[in-house]
Parts: sequence; C-alpha cells; structure tokens
Amino acid sequence: MEKKNFDFDFGGKKINLEISNLAEQANGSVMARMGDTVVIANCVMSRNMREGIDFFPLMVDYEEKFYAAGKMMGSRFIKRENRPSESAVLSGRLIDRAIRPLFNPLMRNEIQVISTILCIDGENDPDILALIASSAALAVSDIPWNGPVGAVRVGQVNGKFLLNPTFKEREDSDLDLVIAGVENKINMIESGSKEIPEDILIEAFKFAQGSINEIISFQKEVVKKVGKKKTEVALVQKDPELISKIKEFLGKKIYDAVFEKDKLKRQANIDDLKKSLGEYLASLNAEETDKMFAEYVYEEEVDRVVHEEIIKNNHRPDGRKVDELRNIESYVNILPRTHGSGIFMRGETHVLTVLTLGSPGDEQTIDTMEAFTTKRFMHHYNFPHYSVGETGPSRGPGRREIGHGALAERALSYVIPSKEEFPYTIRLVSEVMSSNGSSSMASTCGSTLALMDGGVPIKSPVAGIAMGLMLLGEDYKILTDIQGPEDHYGDMDFKVAGTKDGVTALQMDVKVEGATIKMLEEGLAQAKKARLQILSVMEKAINAPRENLSPFAPRIFVLKINPEKIGDVIGPGGKMINKIIKETGAKIDIEQTGEVFISAINEESAQKAIKWVNDLTREVKPGESFQGKVMRLMNFGAFVEILPGQEGMVHISEMSTGRVDKVEDVVKLGQEVSVRVKEIDSQGRINLTMLSEEEEKEKSASGLGGGFQRRGPGGPPKSFGDRRPRY
Repeated sequence: MEKKNFDFDFGGKKINLEISNLAEQANGSVMARMGDTVVIANCVMSRNMREGIDFFPLMVDYEEKFYAAGKMMGSRFIKRENRPSESAVLSGRLIDRAIRPLFNPLMRNEIQVISTILCIDGENDPDILALIASSAALAVSDIPWNGPVGAVRVGQVNGKFLLNPTFKEREDSDLDLVIAGVENKINMIESGSKEIPEDILIEAFKFAQGSINEIISFQKEVVKKVGKKKTEVALVQKDPELISKIKEFLGKKIYDAVFEKDKLKRQANIDDLKKSLGEYLASLNAEETDKMFAEYVYEEEVDRVVHEEIIKNNHRPDGRKVDELRNIESYVNILPRTHGSGIFMRGETHVLTVLTLGSPGDEQTIDTMEAFTTKRFMHHYNFPHYSVGETGPSRGPGRREIGHGALAERALSYVIPSKEEFPYTIRLVSEVMSSNGSSSMASTCGSTLALMDGGVPIKSPVAGIAMGLMLLGEDYKILTDIQGPEDHYGDMDFKVAGTKDGVTALQMDVKVEGATIKMLEEGLAQAKKARLQILSVMEKAINAPRENLSPFAPRIFVLKINPEKIGDVIGPGGKMINKIIKETGAKIDIEQTGEVFISAINEESAQKAIKWVNDLTREVKPGESFQGKVMRLMNFGAFVEILPGQEGMVHISEMSTGRVDKVEDVVKLGQEVSVRVKEIDSQGRINLTMLSEEEEKEKSASGLGGGFQRRGPGGPPKSFGDRRPRY
C-alpha cells in the first residue's frame, strides 16, 4: 500500500494525517489519528452535473462503528449498525456546516463526504478529528473547494482554557466549545457552557483562532506535497442578456413584494411575482433551463435588495430597527392534565412545549460507540409542515429537527436540578405551531416556561435569540431576532441562549467565508440585550417554579437502605419486587448505593410500597415486640414471620413459663402470636420469646430458660412531590 504520513503538534498532542491508496477510487482520502483514535474521511464527486435541480447537492455523513470501541451493539436481534445515532447526526452537522460555505453554490455535481470512525481510545473525541480529516480529504482531492478549514474544541477548567480536552477533562469543564473556520475568520460554532459571560467567550474564540490558523497552514503544506490539481467543473451557466432582461423586469417589484411585515402577505406577493416572471419568460420563448436559471437570478436580486436596504438604509423587511425584537407573548398552564406546559410567541413564530415527569426507571438508555449510559433530561423538537403553511409526509425527525432539539436541550441542561435535588426523569417536547425564523430559540423559551409551570426547580430561567449578519463589501450590520428573508438571504445565523447571568449555548453557521471575532463580539452584546428583554416578558407569565407539582405527576419518595439488603427487596428472580409493584401499583427503582426510588400517582400506593420496603429491610432490635405469624414448626420450636421476609425462632422453652412437651401443644401453623425479640446472635439470627419481661424474670428465677436474626437502616422517606418532607 502506498502511503505518506504528515505529523502536526496540536496543543501538545500529535495529529497524524495519512494519505494512501486504501480508498483509491475516492477523489480524496485521508486517515487521521490522534492518540489511538482513528478516522478515515473520503470524498467523492459525480462526473457530471445533476440535471433539474436548483441547489448545490452536498451530502455529509458521519459513521460510528461499534468495532471502533471493541463493542457489540446492545440489541439481541440487531448487531449491524443501521441508521445513525443522534450523536452521529450532530457530528455530521458540525462537518457539514464548516465545509459547505466554501463550495461554489453554482456547482451541480453531487459531492459526498463520509467520515468513518475506525478506532476510538476513550480519551480523544473523534468529532474534531473527523472534521479535520474531512477538510484535508477535500483539500488534497481534485474537487473544487475553497478550503481548508481548521477546527478545535475548547474547554475551561478553573478559569484556564484547554485545547482539545479529553473526555475526562470535559467532565469538569465549564465550557464545551467546538469552533471551526478559515484564516482569521470563524464559520461554525457549537457550544455549551455554565452561564459563562460574553467577554470570556470572546477570549475563548481568540484562543481558538490561533490554533485554527495553525491547522490550516499545516493542511496547506500537505496539499503542496500530495494535493491533486482541481478539476474544472461546469457551473450553472450565466446568460448576460437574459440576466439583464430579468433584472429589468423585476425592477422595484422585488422591494414591494419582499418588504412586507406580514409573512403570509409577503409569501403571496412573492408567489405572484414569480408567476409574473414565469409568464414573462414564456413570452420570450425561454427554454426550461432558462426558467431554472431565472429562479437563481431572482434569488440573487432579492439577496442584493435585502442587503442594500438593511446596510445602506437601516431598513429591515418588517420595518424594525436592527436591534429590535418582534412582539413577544408568553403563556403557561395551557393543557389541563399534562405535568407542565408553556407557549412562547415571537412574531409569527409560535411554539408549544409540554413537560412530562417520570421515575428514574424512565431514563433513556444510550448505547453508542463511545459509551453505554443513561439520560434523565431530554428535549425533543418537532417541526410539522403546517407550521410554514405547507403539506408533506410525516416521517419522523430529520437532521434539522435533531439539531434544533439538541441545541435547546444543551441550553437548558445547565439549569436542570441534579438527580439528588429532583430525582425525576424529565422530557420536554416542543411543537412548532407556526414558524417565521428562530423556532429553536423559541422552543428554548417555551421549554423554560413549561419547566417552571411544572414545578421543576431550575436554577434560573433560560431564553434564546437568533442573531443575523448582513455583509456588503466591508460594511455589515448585526441583526437581532432574524426572521424569514433575513434568515434566508442573510450571511450568518448566530443563536445565543442563556440566563440573566451568562450564556449556556451557542450555535453559529454562515453562508459567507466566515465572520470575524469583532462581528461575533457585537452579536453577543446585542444578543444579551435581547435575552434580558425576553426574560422580563417571560417572568410576567411565571417568575419562579411552582411550589407543587401537577396532581397528575408522579410523586417520588427516596429511601436509603443498607446495600446488603437490596437482594431482600428484589427477591429471587425479582419475585419480591414484582409482588410489591403488582399489589401497590407503585414503581420501584433501586440503585447499587442503596437508594430506593418509589413513585406513584396515588400517594396511598406509594406509602404502602414504602412500608413494605421498610419492613423488608428493617433491622430489628432486642426488646422490640411484634404480632407475628407461625410459618414453620420444628420439634425444638417455631419459626415466626415478624416482618415481610424476616423470621425469628421461638425456642420451645420460650413458649411458656411451665414445661412444654410438644411445640404443637402451644402454637399451630398459621397462628398469629405476640412475640418479643430476645436477642440477635452472632450469626444475625433472631431469637424470639413469647414470654413477657415479668414472666421471663419469673422463669429465670426458677432456674428455667431459652433463642435468634438480622436487619438495615430506614428513616423517613424524602418526598419530591411537593418538596416538603412527608412521613
């Protein structure tokens, strides 16, 4: 196998790029390694233009392979990797958003970039390595592309920035920032942070930019040595005469159609204008390809008009100032029987979010290449076709829905109470009812309302806003709360979510080469102003989490038992715990630490289960009295069940003050008898007596005598139903 290797020092770690003929039929192939994490990126371009489309056809895939971690998939029935996991979809989106702006949008050749994870060491995350490998594969290939790009992950521990922190270091980090870009510009950001102030984020951007530039320089050196000559591909053809005629026809009509506050009216205006343009082209006897090209010219003209009006005249399509929010409304307690609900409306973007609370056993099991774990907080985002006035099939969440849902989840995760504070599994579902820009940030706001309406003790309310950029030469304007035309024709989508104290999530992508740190600094400043305004409106609907949960939400009680007693609660083959669940109707979850979570809608059911578990695990003490049931008879005594699953033995000599010849003369099988714990011997056996203390003294004085058990700590359960102790 022919191969060439190139090494790069990446913040104290070595990155190796290997270019070989392993995937020799791909246009470009690079195997990247950091530590023992290995990724191969392959890119392919079709030989001919794809006919009949009006977009650039780029596909980016990120493939997780369980063999990379030496694992089998968890399902008994499916052992082969199938559709990508959510984490794989999100990693694929990172790569897509970083490389897409650097292609010529007039290309119609299909291009596919596939990153396959071949090996993972549990220390170095393959997502950054996959992005660098994808960039390098495109850069050394013959595919036309204006890269390369660089990418890094930045963490912060004890106030110090870390470059590409390990999985372990990220556990203690206040920041998880993935950032990519070209030289001195940033074109992609994905970040979660623990209420970090804007000025610290800017410092993190600056810290990252230097390393991004170094990675780009390294890739350029690789290209000089092994890069292929770029292929000249056919682009969408421009007919100067046709362009001139189309522009002349459109004239001021574009301004009149697009600069309309109401989305439905604006869409009707645009439809009418496009119809008129089609009729005009028909009068010119235009061919089908000319009609498709006319659509491109139309889009270019709208883009030009929107940019010029905003930058030169400070005139946005709906008439707002550059830093002005649309009208905001907030509502809670919308649905009668759900555990919490909220509606957030910003202009024509309306989102309903619904909260569901479950027991610890309702946590989601996550089985991926990297980890087998559970997840107790989930946010799911749905974007039905009716939200934009269209029809279409419902086929489950796509990449966009998964990405938007994950962004809101990340923004809220830093304010969700710990399991110790609030042991519920929490699921939020945001239904986008109407959309005209920034529905992901509206779902973040709606989710905050639903959480507080449901009584979840979040640390602080979270709001989000989408910022935009209009760039014309050296001039630019940062826009607050972008919608419709500003989102579609704008040059940046910069989403910022956080509390009054700091930022919890960022997401940015661009349609231009990149944004400068100065632009991002202005964007963060405007976003903070908007975020505080939004929070003030939300607080009018609800200013703090409710004191009590919904009456329809389960109540969870937490018991602490001796871990050695877990087996007593579960029973052989789960027989005992299943019996408790069946007879009480409560759900029971037990952790290895000895924590027992008992949940039920009906508190009476929960209390029955609590008593049962306490009785099973209770450690009896000498001197305690019980009303027990005779379970077994022996010639030397009787075994009496004093608590569920706990028996003690009454020796024949402890049944009467006088002499007893046969056990059956005093007790019968199944008989209820009063007993007292006499002692617990060195083997933990419970010795009982049926004699009162006076009778025992009398018998002892007369020279007669007789005994055997074990048990664990109980204590009153802590209730998380209304966050007040219950006993």
